[in-house]
Amino acid sequence: MSFLETFQLAIKNICSSKLRTFLTMLGIIIGVCAVIVIVGLGNGMQGYIEDSFADLGTDSLTVMVMGRGSSRSVSEEDMYQMVADHPEEFKQLSPSVSVSSFLKIGSDTVSSSTVSGVSEEYFSMKGYEISEGRGLQYTDISGRKKVCVVGQYLNMAYFGGSAVGQTLKVGNTTFEIVGVMAAESDDLEEGGADDCVFLPYSTAARMSYTGSINSYTVTVQDKDRIAEAKTLVETTLYNIFEDEDAYTVISMSEMLDTMNSMVNMIIGVLAAIAAISLVVGGIGIMNIMLVSVTERTREIGIRKALGAKESAIMRQFVIEAATTSALGGVLGIAVGYLLSSVATVVITSVLGTSLTVSPSLLAVLVAFGVSTGIGVVFGYLPAKKAANLNPIDALRYD
Repeated sequence: MSFLETFQLAIKNICSSKLRTFLTMLGIIIGVCAVIVIVGLGNGMQGYIEDSFADLGTDSLTVMVMGRGSSRSVSEEDMYQMVADHPEEFKQLSPSVSVSSFLKIGSDTVSSSTVSGVSEEYFSMKGYEISEGRGLQYTDISGRKKVCVVGQYLNMAYFGGSAVGQTLKVGNTTFEIVGVMAAESDDLEEGGADDCVFLPYSTAARMSYTGSINSYTVTVQDKDRIAEAKTLVETTLYNIFEDEDAYTVISMSEMLDTMNSMVNMIIGVLAAIAAISLVVGGIGIMNIMLVSVTERTREIGIRKALGAKESAIMRQFVIEAATTSALGGVLGIAVGYLLSSVATVVITSVLGTSLTVSPSLLAVLVAFGVSTGIGVVFGYLPAKKAANLNPIDALRYD
């Protein structure tokens, strides 16, 4: 009997008892479906994390200078000089000052907006665009001018789309709005990416209690060499402070890699747990194939009496088990994709987060291969039992 004939016979035997076959495949279906959805969720989480970090800039370093009581200090001129001395490593630098003073627009006090002092290069470093007016300029920084750039949310919510030329107050200081950023998010919402105010860092530093700048953002020339750039910054600061606790250098790229590693580990554990149901499904296939061997003992005896070899009998039952398992795998893949689509809609509507549950092709192929392999492995014992039946005893079986 050829392989095609054996396969057709396997399909015929499977279709002869549809309900029993479906219940047999149920463990495989659940296992494959669970693995696909979990892997898809992991891919979606990685995509969401990467998009989030893209806003922060994976080609940037964040430098925090605490000093720790040291008599030594680092000025913004020192940091700018470090960038100028290593053009092969660094691209741009911007001091950053977080302003905690209240923001007042007209008679409204706004508590949700972030107010930051930055350099004129900050917008190009972050890829921000100016939709109206102008951005911050070098003369604003050097002259400590009282000007600012606002986000699109503030422009629309408080100025009716005409913020340029108007004023707002940060603390007790009045600032003129010289520019409006282009919208960074599709939804303009309070506390979002577009609810922000940017001042010249020199002006913001004067408004702070200490008057000093201890935070910097540095972009690198090559993201693949960000580790070397980080080491260079740490070495420069160590030579000044001679104390590793006096500063912190954070790489967005390293943070992204760490987050992805954590997600992969969690998804791997969950996928392994879900895969247990594949083993359970394999045991179910082995059990039903043993029952099938018992039910078809007389058929096996007739085939062996007519000259069928043990290998042919064994091949028939292995193919039947593998086909049952493979069909379960196909159904599991279909259900997995359906549930992934449903999960994407539910997560987006309930959490308001753009996270797409997207199973990878590799996960689908592995799940299908494992499901088929389980059918072969767990179908071997029943097939061996069928092949070893004594034809005379089999013919007498009733």
